[in-house]
Amino acid sequence: MAQSGQLEIDLEIQAPTENFYHVFKIQCQHLPSISSDHVKGVDLHEGEWGKDGSVKTWKYTVGGKEESYKEKIFFDDEKKLVTFVGLHGHVFKNYKSWKNIFQATPKDEKSCVVKHILEYEKLNETVSEPHEYLDFMVKITQDIAAHLGKQA
Repeated sequence: MAQSGQLEIDLEIQAPTENFYHVFKIQCQHLPSISSDHVKGVDLHEGEWGKDGSVKTWKYTVGGKEESYKEKIFFDDEKKLVTFVGLHGHVFKNYKSWKNIFQATPKDEKSCVVKHILEYEKLNETVSEPHEYLDFMVKITQDIAAHLGKQA
């Protein structure tokens, strides 16, 4: 029997909310140069960069393994929320459904809190919770914060 789950973490970063949000909305294709240890490529398959419903394939390294992930992306500009709905990829060897959510909330003019939510459904009860993927999301966020700090 499949099991649904959710992992969450809040991470305070030294970067303005809008700047962090725009990396995913407008500059997603630049993530391999921003987070080169973790993101190897982001390719657009359908739609346009920065538009709801566009489809991208990510190539990345998680847990020392090269993987890929095809997703459809949605934006909520008011809430600074990005939702990635999984369509295909390595994660589906163990999970029936997969959704990554990032939300940036302002703390002050120069910092924000980024909430990461990972929603998933395991194929069976022997599959472990995807903590290494949540750690991967945190590392990308830290890389983006460092990148944005250099631009300030």
